Amino acid sequence: MCNNENHNEHLHKLRHSLSHIMAQAVQRVQQADVEIAIGPAIENGFYYDFLFSPQQQIKDEDLPKIQEAMTQIIKEGQPFVRLEVNNEESKYIVEELLKQQYKAELRNEFAAAGENISFYVNTIPMAAKDVLLKNVLPAYVQYYERITAYFQEKYPAEFADRYITFVDMCEGPHVDSTKEIDTWAFKVAKLAGAYRRGDEKNVMMTRMYAYAFETKAELKDYLNFLEEAKKRDHRRLGKELALFTFRDNVWLGLPLWLPKGAMIFNIIEDFWKREHEKNGYEFVRTPHIGNRKLWETSGHWGFYADSMYPPMEVGQSLSEQKEGKTAEEPEQYLIKPMNCPFHVEIYNTLPKSYRDLPLRRCETGTVYRFEKKGQLWGLMRVRGFTQDDAHIICSKNQVVDELKRVVNFILFMYESFGFNKNAVKVYLSLRDPENKKKYAGNDEGWEFTEKILEQIAQEMQLDYTKELWEAAFYGPKLDFKVKDVLWREWQCSTLQFDFNLPERFDMTFTNDKGEDERPYMLHRALFGSFERFIGILIEHYAGAFPLWLAPEQVRIIPVADAFLPYAETVLQTLKNQQFRASIDTSTDSFSKKIRNAELWKVPYILIVGEKEEKADSLSVREFKTKEQYEMSVQEFVDKLTLIRKERKS
Repeated sequence: MCNNENHNEHLHKLRHSLSHIMAQAVQRVQQADVEIAIGPAIENGFYYDFLFSPQQQIKDEDLPKIQEAMTQIIKEGQPFVRLEVNNEESKYIVEELLKQQYKAELRNEFAAAGENISFYVNTIPMAAKDVLLKNVLPAYVQYYERITAYFQEKYPAEFADRYITFVDMCEGPHVDSTKEIDTWAFKVAKLAGAYRRGDEKNVMMTRMYAYAFETKAELKDYLNFLEEAKKRDHRRLGKELALFTFRDNVWLGLPLWLPKGAMIFNIIEDFWKREHEKNGYEFVRTPHIGNRKLWETSGHWGFYADSMYPPMEVGQSLSEQKEGKTAEEPEQYLIKPMNCPFHVEIYNTLPKSYRDLPLRRCETGTVYRFEKKGQLWGLMRVRGFTQDDAHIICSKNQVVDELKRVVNFILFMYESFGFNKNAVKVYLSLRDPENKKKYAGNDEGWEFTEKILEQIAQEMQLDYTKELWEAAFYGPKLDFKVKDVLWREWQCSTLQFDFNLPERFDMTFTNDKGEDERPYMLHRALFGSFERFIGILIEHYAGAFPLWLAPEQVRIIPVADAFLPYAETVLQTLKNQQFRASIDTSTDSFSKKIRNAELWKVPYILIVGEKEEKADSLSVREFKTKEQYEMSVQEFVDKLTLIRKERKS
């Protein structure tokens, strides 16, 4: 086993062991008989789910005392002793001794599956009990006195002179002793609500999260990372920079773009359109709703219903419905979750020849997908978003070339926004071989398309990982995840290989032999959605966009009103060269105007006064470098023009 694997295994043990220590600490200082559920190790730490009584609910301000109690437990050097017991014994321990209903539920499932039941037991020397436990809840001491008596009688070899401090049904693994854990390398972080076993029909439990690493330095680095991520949070920056907003009166999960945010959206969309024209795409536009029959034919009605909104009746007006009238000719339409069925219908409008292929059709089309209220998150997870969609319809012998073209297009797009190939991770999403009913189509089609996609990933030397069960219902796909400046992965581009929709919609073209042939269809999105991609960019750049993306590139600040005419002359010169500039004409003080421009993260601040007016010059302040210098108006225009030219090249 390599060192990295050893490290990961040991870290997993530390985190899992700390979750038991957390549960013990909660019992010691908050509620001895608290109901406990599960406490797994997770990325960057661990959590444990609790159900407190109404009188002993825990609050955020209680977390420091949990941290302190955990530190004390670690210093006690408690061993982790594993016991594997039979079905009858495990039932007694969980139900009669521990009296834990959620553990009993899990135990019954494990026993029914024929699995062995194991427990991990923590202890301290019996002689040290009174000293070590003098500041804990009396109810905790009483609870474990009864448990200790049972274990000492039942398992004297292990516990004859030991006092039981915690027992949990668990398969492990754990460290040998709490001595192995650095008391400075973990932090109890936050509380959250969590439905029991993730089912909203179950009770809402309190989930306590903590971060944990092997060393204090690693924890410090991670906490610094979280602080930096907090500063970059697109939701906060979106509000501070007046980019977008959400209003409950509109609908949850539907962003409203404010002027500066809309400008960024338009800049990106214009760039997207230019590059698609260069790459041989044609533009189409499709409606926001489609007839129920369309979605039944495509398969979305049956395979994608969990992500779609219910149908609407459009065979009558709102006033007729209010009056209780029924539609004379009922018509059911669904708001679209995808654009592809519309693009297929466009293809089927006129007969096609092999000479027409490949056809590359694209659209920035807004789609709507059902998301639960608790899953919505800023621009990253919304209910309505603009997909940078395209569908390529081609013959079998064109598939490989077209797939490679799309991969290169995706990588080009990433690089255009500052993400090189090393920042891109690819996931080959395949169907679940054990549950083929979730997918449309036959085995032959799936085997061919999955094989081709993996061939593409290998030939183009993509850094890819296979993922079972993640394929779309109509075909496998390559999902591209980009790593931002904090090295976080974000799902953006997707390239899907579809042989099902051409079959379902009876798509054909006349081949070179004069025969009807079924084409293949490639679904692809480069950004995934404009909303998510802009959210990623906000965080990647921390709101300080590069010049070409900045909604306001230059702000001119006259030192006094007397110099407004000169400022307006400079403004017009910049606008004539198509730079986005403005003048601060507010009544704020000069220093506050400077501060405001910096808070808005404007790339260039131009200060103009008597000296600058006489010399036809500017005092320039750069946001990114914090440099200050003087140059003529023409030199400044030339500087920005060169930056723009280098960007385009």
